[in-house]
Amino acid sequence: MSGRFDMDDSLITVAEALARLESRLSPAVAVESVPLPGALSRILAEDVVSGVDVPPHDNSAMDGWAFRHADLTADGRLPVVGRVAAGHPLDGPLPSGGAVRIFTGAPMPEGADTVAMQEDCREDGGAVVLPTRLKAGDNARAAGEDVAKGAVVLHAGTRLRPQELGMAAAVGLTELLVYRPLRAAVFSTGDEIREPGTELAPGCIFDTNRFTAGGLLTSLGAEVTDLGILPDRRDVIAAALAEAARTHDLILTSGGVSVGDEDHVKPAVMSQGSLHFWRLAIKPGRPVALGEVLGTPFIGLPGNPVAVMVTFMLVARPMVLRLMGASQTGLARFPVEAGFSFKHKPGRREYLRARLAHADGRLVAAKFPSDGSGVLTSMTWSDGLVDIAEDRGDIAPGDTVDFIPYAEVLR
Repeated sequence: MSGRFDMDDSLITVAEALARLESRLSPAVAVESVPLPGALSRILAEDVVSGVDVPPHDNSAMDGWAFRHADLTADGRLPVVGRVAAGHPLDGPLPSGGAVRIFTGAPMPEGADTVAMQEDCREDGGAVVLPTRLKAGDNARAAGEDVAKGAVVLHAGTRLRPQELGMAAAVGLTELLVYRPLRAAVFSTGDEIREPGTELAPGCIFDTNRFTAGGLLTSLGAEVTDLGILPDRRDVIAAALAEAARTHDLILTSGGVSVGDEDHVKPAVMSQGSLHFWRLAIKPGRPVALGEVLGTPFIGLPGNPVAVMVTFMLVARPMVLRLMGASQTGLARFPVEAGFSFKHKPGRREYLRARLAHADGRLVAAKFPSDGSGVLTSMTWSDGLVDIAEDRGDIAPGDTVDFIPYAEVLR
């Protein structure tokens, strides 16, 4: 356990860091069976195999008349011998040479194989005149056309959206086996940190990162315990860490846990586990501290507000999702047009705060004027990050760049 976050002192790319995490992490939470409504946004713990065909019977794709294609006459005229609605099948097979009035979703009578749209038909007394250009099987859906019995319809590790719940219901399930929500503890330290709403003494600042990190964890589906601001005393921090480790699946903090920092978090963690610093070749972002306290994973993010958001997106988020049992942890990105100039020295990946706008049918990214890691307004102004790869040179207006929306963090 204590060696799974080991790392040397060399700079590594985000891709390398994620590859190492992927091989060392597994779900840290138990599973439970919950009713479908309560499974929304949870992580599926097992494949779902359909025990039925969907649809369960051949049925009509639209309102019209069902008939046997081989019975279609040259003039398209067939006698109407019945009526079939959804939930009300025809009593017995389709009589030879006849047609039945049928509605969308209604079961096809035995012997019928084709449906003519009602807009293309004409009723004539007790008969119907059908179009003669139809092919056998038109407008009819076969049993199992959507889902065949025995098919895997949902895969383990999927975050369940409303459509996945609908699929589970379609194959007759009322409950799903999902991973229990991850229990995460979040805290801050620092003599200069104050709780919002209290008096702000000279030289002090209000705590922001705890709320950002806690909100990000909550948005991913974790159950977050706020441990507040811990005093700069090793014994108090060590006791809080030990208690959190016994009752949580993850401990996360920001600031004060970095190479060269004089603080009490590092010795408190290392006295009960391990701590390693990953030097990521990114900007903004300092070394990310990963370790364990009594076997419980520990994450120490940088102290700068922007770096907290960026490193959470790139490192903490995939780590949290893996601990939660998710199979897909990557961030989707899409190409947009740069609406700015930017000097970039190859060798380090940079993430620029940006806002998208439509311009003559194009998506154009505007960059926040300042690149400082402590500029909170850049995060509320922007709606995502422009990702400048390690091997990329300077950016000019009109160049194509990759954009990662903040909405991806919550996916």
